[in-house]
Amino acid sequence: MIKKNSVENFTIHTIGVIRSCFVEKFGIPRQPGLAPSACAEIELVEPYNRQEMVQGLERFSHIWIQFLFHETLSEGWKATVRPPRLGGNRRMGVFATRSPHRPNHLGLSAVRLLGIKTGDDRVRLELGGVDLLDGTPVVDIKPYIPYADCLKDASAGWLSDDFIKISVEFLHEPAEFCREYERTTGRKLARLIEEILEQDPRPASQRDRKHHFGMMLWEVNVRWKIDKERCVVTACQTLEENG
Repeated sequence: MIKKNSVENFTIHTIGVIRSCFVEKFGIPRQPGLAPSACAEIELVEPYNRQEMVQGLERFSHIWIQFLFHETLSEGWKATVRPPRLGGNRRMGVFATRSPHRPNHLGLSAVRLLGIKTGDDRVRLELGGVDLLDGTPVVDIKPYIPYADCLKDASAGWLSDDFIKISVEFLHEPAEFCREYERTTGRKLARLIEEILEQDPRPASQRDRKHHFGMMLWEVNVRWKIDKERCVVTACQTLEENG
Protein backbone atom coordinates (compact mmCIF):
# COMPACT_ATOMS: atom_id res chain seq x y z
CA MET A 1 0.00 0.00 0.00
CA ILE A 2 1.31 3.42 -0.97
CA LYS A 3 1.29 5.90 1.85
CA LYS A 4 -0.74 9.01 1.09
CA ASN A 5 1.49 11.97 0.12
CA SER A 6 4.57 9.75 0.46
CA VAL A 7 6.10 11.52 -2.54
CA GLU A 8 5.74 15.25 -2.09
CA ASN A 9 8.57 16.39 -4.33
CA PHE A 10 10.12 14.74 -7.33
CA THR A 11 12.82 16.10 -9.62
CA ILE A 12 12.33 15.70 -13.37
CA HIS A 13 15.53 15.91 -15.38
CA THR A 14 15.85 17.48 -18.81
CA ILE A 15 17.01 14.80 -21.25
CA GLY A 16 17.15 16.97 -24.35
CA VAL A 17 16.41 20.34 -25.94
CA ILE A 18 14.22 21.19 -28.94
CA ARG A 19 15.78 23.01 -31.91
CA SER A 20 12.73 24.20 -33.83
CA CYS A 21 11.63 26.33 -36.76
CA PHE A 22 9.41 28.16 -34.25
CA VAL A 23 11.58 30.75 -32.50
CA GLU A 24 8.66 32.55 -30.88
CA LYS A 25 5.29 31.39 -29.50
CA PHE A 26 3.06 33.28 -31.93
CA GLY A 27 2.21 31.13 -34.94
CA ILE A 28 2.93 27.74 -33.36
CA PRO A 29 0.13 25.28 -34.26
CA ARG A 30 -2.14 24.58 -31.31
CA GLN A 31 -1.78 20.81 -31.78
CA PRO A 32 0.92 18.55 -33.25
CA GLY A 33 0.49 17.30 -36.81
CA LEU A 34 -1.54 20.29 -38.03
CA ALA A 35 1.50 21.66 -39.87
CA PRO A 36 3.31 18.60 -41.29
CA SER A 37 6.12 20.79 -42.68
CA ALA A 38 6.98 22.16 -39.22
CA CYS A 39 10.31 20.52 -38.37
CA ALA A 40 12.61 20.34 -35.37
CA GLU A 41 15.30 18.29 -33.72
CA ILE A 42 15.70 16.93 -30.22
CA GLU A 43 19.32 17.15 -29.16
CA LEU A 44 19.88 14.84 -26.21
CA VAL A 45 22.06 16.17 -23.39
CA GLU A 46 24.52 14.41 -21.09
CA PRO A 47 24.29 11.79 -19.69
CA TYR A 48 21.41 10.82 -22.00
CA ASN A 49 23.21 11.47 -25.32
CA ARG A 50 24.10 7.80 -25.68
CA GLN A 51 23.39 5.87 -28.85
CA GLU A 52 22.18 2.79 -26.99
CA MET A 53 19.36 4.83 -25.40
CA VAL A 54 17.67 5.22 -28.81
CA GLN A 55 18.47 1.74 -30.10
CA GLY A 56 15.39 0.36 -31.87
CA LEU A 57 13.57 3.71 -31.90
CA GLU A 58 14.34 4.18 -35.61
CA ARG A 59 11.81 1.46 -36.42
CA PHE A 60 8.89 3.63 -35.24
CA SER A 61 7.27 6.25 -37.48
CA HIS A 62 6.09 8.49 -34.61
CA ILE A 63 7.07 9.23 -31.03
CA TRP A 64 5.54 10.82 -27.95
CA ILE A 65 7.45 13.76 -26.51
CA GLN A 66 6.91 14.94 -22.96
CA PHE A 67 8.21 18.45 -22.46
CA LEU A 68 8.11 21.52 -20.26
CA PHE A 69 6.17 24.69 -21.12
CA HIS A 70 9.21 26.64 -19.95
CA GLU A 71 8.04 30.11 -21.02
CA THR A 72 4.90 29.97 -18.87
CA LEU A 73 6.58 28.87 -15.63
CA SER A 74 6.66 32.42 -14.25
CA GLU A 75 2.93 32.86 -15.00
CA GLY A 76 1.91 30.02 -12.68
CA TRP A 77 -1.07 27.73 -13.19
CA LYS A 78 -4.77 28.44 -13.61
CA ALA A 79 -7.83 26.43 -12.56
CA THR A 80 -9.75 27.52 -15.66
CA VAL A 81 -8.62 28.82 -19.05
CA ARG A 82 -10.14 30.31 -22.21
CA PRO A 83 -9.47 27.90 -25.14
CA PRO A 84 -8.83 29.61 -28.50
CA ARG A 85 -11.17 27.13 -30.24
CA LEU A 86 -14.04 28.59 -28.18
CA GLY A 87 -13.25 32.11 -29.29
CA GLY A 88 -11.50 32.98 -26.06
CA ASN A 89 -14.78 33.93 -24.37
CA ARG A 90 -15.70 30.67 -22.61
CA ARG A 91 -13.89 29.02 -19.74
CA MET A 92 -13.01 25.37 -19.31
CA GLY A 93 -11.24 23.54 -16.51
CA VAL A 94 -7.51 23.41 -17.19
CA PHE A 95 -7.60 19.58 -17.08
CA ALA A 96 -10.19 19.63 -19.89
CA THR A 97 -7.72 21.50 -22.14
CA ARG A 98 -4.13 21.35 -23.32
CA SER A 99 -3.31 24.80 -21.98
CA PRO A 100 0.32 25.39 -20.88
CA HIS A 101 -0.93 26.94 -17.62
CA ARG A 102 -0.95 23.60 -15.81
CA PRO A 103 0.16 22.81 -12.25
CA ASN A 104 3.35 21.11 -13.47
CA HIS A 105 3.60 22.83 -16.89
CA LEU A 106 4.06 19.51 -18.69
CA GLY A 107 3.16 19.08 -22.34
CA LEU A 108 2.67 16.01 -24.54
CA SER A 109 3.00 15.82 -28.33
CA ALA A 110 2.88 12.97 -30.85
CA VAL A 111 5.19 13.83 -33.75
CA ARG A 112 6.68 12.10 -36.77
CA LEU A 113 10.18 10.67 -36.35
CA LEU A 114 12.06 11.47 -39.57
CA GLY A 115 15.45 10.15 -38.59
CA ILE A 116 18.11 9.73 -35.92
CA LYS A 117 21.62 11.17 -36.18
CA THR A 118 24.43 9.92 -33.98
CA GLY A 119 28.16 10.57 -33.77
CA ASP A 120 30.70 12.83 -32.07
CA ASP A 121 29.01 12.21 -28.72
CA ARG A 122 25.78 13.67 -30.09
CA VAL A 123 22.33 12.11 -30.54
CA ARG A 124 19.71 14.07 -32.46
CA LEU A 125 16.18 13.05 -33.37
CA GLU A 126 14.73 14.69 -36.50
CA LEU A 127 11.03 15.49 -36.17
CA GLY A 128 8.13 16.57 -38.38
CA GLY A 129 4.70 18.02 -37.64
CA VAL A 130 5.85 19.68 -34.44
CA ASP A 131 4.12 22.25 -32.23
CA LEU A 132 7.22 22.98 -30.16
CA LEU A 133 9.07 26.20 -29.40
CA ASP A 134 12.80 26.43 -29.98
CA GLY A 135 14.65 25.78 -26.71
CA THR A 136 11.87 23.66 -25.16
CA PRO A 137 13.23 21.24 -22.53
CA VAL A 138 12.33 17.59 -23.24
CA VAL A 139 11.79 15.31 -20.22
CA ASP A 140 10.88 12.00 -21.87
CA ILE A 141 10.53 10.19 -25.22
CA LYS A 142 8.34 7.17 -25.91
CA PRO A 143 7.43 5.31 -29.11
CA TYR A 144 3.94 5.88 -30.51
CA ILE A 145 2.14 2.52 -30.71
CA PRO A 146 -0.86 2.65 -33.10
CA TYR A 147 -2.83 -0.33 -31.75
CA ALA A 148 -2.73 1.10 -28.21
CA ASP A 149 -2.50 4.87 -28.75
CA CYS A 150 -5.07 5.31 -31.56
CA LEU A 151 -8.44 4.83 -29.85
CA LYS A 152 -11.18 4.48 -32.46
CA ASP A 153 -14.08 5.06 -30.06
CA ALA A 154 -12.61 8.24 -28.50
CA SER A 155 -14.74 11.40 -28.44
CA ALA A 156 -13.53 14.99 -28.84
CA GLY A 157 -15.49 16.43 -25.92
CA TRP A 158 -16.24 20.13 -26.29
CA LEU A 159 -14.00 20.44 -29.36
CA SER A 160 -15.90 20.78 -32.63
CA ASP A 161 -14.94 18.63 -35.60
CA ASP A 162 -15.98 21.30 -38.14
CA PHE A 163 -12.68 23.18 -38.11
CA ILE A 164 -12.71 25.57 -41.08
CA LYS A 165 -9.44 26.50 -42.76
CA ILE A 166 -8.99 29.92 -44.35
CA SER A 167 -7.45 30.49 -47.78
CA VAL A 168 -3.84 31.68 -48.00
CA GLU A 169 -2.31 33.69 -50.85
CA PHE A 170 1.21 35.06 -51.44
CA LEU A 171 2.08 38.36 -53.06
CA HIS A 172 4.73 38.10 -55.77
CA GLU A 173 7.76 39.19 -53.71
CA PRO A 174 7.25 36.87 -50.71
CA ALA A 175 6.47 34.00 -53.10
CA GLU A 176 9.81 34.61 -54.88
CA PHE A 177 11.58 34.87 -51.52
CA CYS A 178 10.20 31.49 -50.45
CA ARG A 179 11.28 29.82 -53.67
CA GLU A 180 14.83 31.13 -53.32
CA TYR A 181 14.93 30.30 -49.61
CA GLU A 182 13.89 26.71 -50.29
CA ARG A 183 16.46 26.42 -53.08
CA THR A 184 19.32 27.54 -50.81
CA THR A 185 18.27 25.93 -47.50
CA GLY A 186 16.08 22.97 -48.47
CA ARG A 187 13.45 24.22 -46.02
CA LYS A 188 9.87 24.23 -47.33
CA LEU A 189 9.07 27.70 -46.07
CA ALA A 190 6.09 28.48 -48.32
CA ARG A 191 4.31 25.24 -47.44
CA LEU A 192 5.01 25.75 -43.74
CA ILE A 193 3.59 29.29 -43.86
CA GLU A 194 0.47 28.05 -45.64
CA GLU A 195 -0.09 25.22 -43.14
CA ILE A 196 0.18 27.64 -40.21
CA LEU A 197 -1.92 30.48 -41.60
CA GLU A 198 -4.77 28.36 -42.94
CA GLN A 199 -5.53 27.50 -39.29
CA ASP A 200 -5.76 31.22 -38.40
CA PRO A 201 -3.22 31.49 -35.55
CA ARG A 202 -4.51 34.88 -34.37
CA PRO A 203 -5.50 35.16 -30.71
CA ALA A 204 -9.25 35.56 -30.37
CA SER A 205 -8.75 38.93 -28.67
CA GLN A 206 -7.08 40.38 -31.79
CA ARG A 207 -9.37 39.14 -34.53
CA ASP A 208 -11.59 42.22 -34.52
CA ARG A 209 -8.94 44.76 -33.51
CA LYS A 210 -5.96 44.05 -35.73
CA HIS A 211 -5.55 43.14 -39.39
CA HIS A 212 -1.76 42.98 -39.90
CA PHE A 213 0.39 40.32 -38.25
CA GLY A 214 3.89 38.89 -38.22
CA MET A 215 5.80 35.84 -36.99
CA MET A 216 9.32 34.46 -37.04
CA LEU A 217 10.10 31.11 -38.71
CA TRP A 218 13.77 30.24 -38.36
CA GLU A 219 15.46 33.60 -39.18
CA VAL A 220 12.66 34.78 -41.49
CA ASN A 221 10.19 37.51 -40.54
CA VAL A 222 6.85 36.65 -42.17
CA ARG A 223 4.22 39.37 -42.49
CA TRP A 224 0.58 38.89 -43.50
CA LYS A 225 -2.79 40.58 -43.42
CA ILE A 226 -6.35 39.39 -43.08
CA ASP A 227 -8.59 40.55 -45.92
CA LYS A 228 -12.14 39.44 -45.11
CA GLU A 229 -11.84 35.64 -44.83
CA ARG A 230 -8.61 35.54 -46.81
CA CYS A 231 -5.04 35.58 -45.55
CA VAL A 232 -2.47 37.37 -47.73
CA VAL A 233 1.27 37.00 -47.15
CA THR A 234 2.70 40.45 -47.82
CA ALA A 235 6.41 40.10 -47.01
CA CYS A 236 9.16 37.66 -46.05
CA GLN A 237 12.54 39.00 -44.93
CA THR A 238 15.55 37.61 -43.15
CA LEU A 239 16.80 39.26 -39.97
CA GLU A 240 19.70 40.76 -41.92
CA GLU A 241 17.31 42.41 -44.38
CA ASN A 242 15.24 43.80 -41.51
CA GLY A 243 18.30 45.68 -40.43
